[in-house]
Amino acid sequence: MSQPAYSRVLLKLSGEVLAGDKSYGIDPLKASELANEIKTVHEMGIGIALVIGAGNIFRGIKAASKGMERVTGDYLGMLATIMNAISIQDALEKLNVQTRTLSAITVSQISEPYIRRRALRHLEKNRVVIIAGGTGNPYFTTDTAAALRATELKAEVLLKGTKVNGVFDKDPELHNDAKHFNKINYSDVIEKNLRVMDMTAITLCKENTLPIRVFDVNSKGNLKNILLGKDVGTLISE
Repeated sequence: MSQPAYSRVLLKLSGEVLAGDKSYGIDPLKASELANEIKTVHEMGIGIALVIGAGNIFRGIKAASKGMERVTGDYLGMLATIMNAISIQDALEKLNVQTRTLSAITVSQISEPYIRRRALRHLEKNRVVIIAGGTGNPYFTTDTAAALRATELKAEVLLKGTKVNGVFDKDPELHNDAKHFNKINYSDVIEKNLRVMDMTAITLCKENTLPIRVFDVNSKGNLKNILLGKDVGTLISE
């Protein structure tokens, strides 16, 4: 087998991916599929940290638009990420993959508190580290949490797994003529207002020269191919 292109990565999954074919909730079969993909690359000796969104359960911004206090909505979203994290942990452990869930929101019965040095230690012990609770602060998305944790944990790339295979100039699910980018730089993403990640996350990656690879996580083998150095999806870098 070819040598992996990276030794440590952070994988960001949108919550919607966990819903599978449903529009809401957690599909255990989808969690199992994702766990199998993660196990395959974990067995290659790659350190993996994982951040999961909450869009399959709750979105703070959406709730705020309907009258809920934004801070309250964001905290509910953080709790939803913990539910998603535990579901992925369960799926991975069924495959005999050692995992630890660390949360920025303290829920001591089901997760450890997120402490950077502890997370690094778990990675050094070859455990998959699942990071929940966002940044622990309202007004920050899980994309920003992923960029922050990737930087803190010295990941070599931030992998953003979505439902489409990369970055397009407009929504490919709505526009058949959407143009796909094989590679694009941070500044163009910001200037063109491409909705890949929120601007805070993109800026944080830019300032720390952390490349982002956006890809379709639902296509079997994509994650492994990226980690073997193949050109899948879109690379965002300098």
